[in-house]
Amino acid sequence: MDETPTWRPGSLTGNSELCFSFGVIADIQYADLEDGYNFWGSRRRYYRHSLNLLQSAVDEWNKENSQLEFVLQLGDIIDGFNAQHKKSESALRRVMNKLKKLRIPIHHTWGNHELYNFTRDYLTQSELNSKSLEDQIFLGSAASGQDSPGATAEEHYYAYHFSPVPKFRFILLDAYDLSILGRDKSTQKYQDSLKLLKEKNPNENLNSPTGLAEPQFVEFNGGFSQAQLDWFNEVLTFSDTNQEKVVVVTFQFIQVLQRVFALLGIIKMPFLSSIPISVWCAFSQILMESTILLWKGLLKLHQRAMPLERCMSMMINWY
Repeated sequence: MDETPTWRPGSLTGNSELCFSFGVIADIQYADLEDGYNFWGSRRRYYRHSLNLLQSAVDEWNKENSQLEFVLQLGDIIDGFNAQHKKSESALRRVMNKLKKLRIPIHHTWGNHELYNFTRDYLTQSELNSKSLEDQIFLGSAASGQDSPGATAEEHYYAYHFSPVPKFRFILLDAYDLSILGRDKSTQKYQDSLKLLKEKNPNENLNSPTGLAEPQFVEFNGGFSQAQLDWFNEVLTFSDTNQEKVVVVTFQFIQVLQRVFALLGIIKMPFLSSIPISVWCAFSQILMESTILLWKGLLKLHQRAMPLERCMSMMINWY
């Protein structure tokens, strides 16, 4: 990025007016284990210590609770190693006990580590399902959160939207709607996802991108179903009609480019020309690589729309 932003958390410039504030955290990846490394062996993970960092974040947010509207938890709340040690539920319970001390609402997204530990059905019934905080507005036929009238709970996607203040809307998307992680092998979405994955990735280890022309086609990635994109389109159309600024929240990084919305190259969908104008900022777990400093950065939203590129640059500079 060519431009180095001068903006820092807590500062307002020019005629900007503070609208509201919220907290963001990702990659807690707690486990009651000794320190280890990520999948590639390139980054150290402090499994037990992450709980201390989370407590620090909660304490800081509670100090500012009169100024904060909510917190976004962007996924990978516990580490996949918990499943191997049969400690998934106890690990999640410890993390949620910390988060329950928050005095403001928290919105959860699901990442690959949630799906290493739990089925989608379990997550839907758990405290990691924050869909009860969704705005209850009628959007039309695609607003039910399922693919068809006969779709089972296993086929549903986990996505919703909410408006913390007038003229702003947050949309949480399900980045593993199409994935072999967390879904029962008998479901159509599992079968379709596995078929696509094997067509694109001939490696014996489907988590390996070795030799792939499209390295995004690995097991720990995912994509959107057309049904979810139809729902997303309806929410964006509603926001566009009502002149709302939209923040898109998801686990994976998404692109809005030349009126084409894409996740990892798996699904593409053209939108109306006016819609991307409303999508002014996007959060993803990939941008939030360091848990240790996340709680210190409370994104200050301004009256004027902020380009996605500048927002990303600012977030990176926080670290």
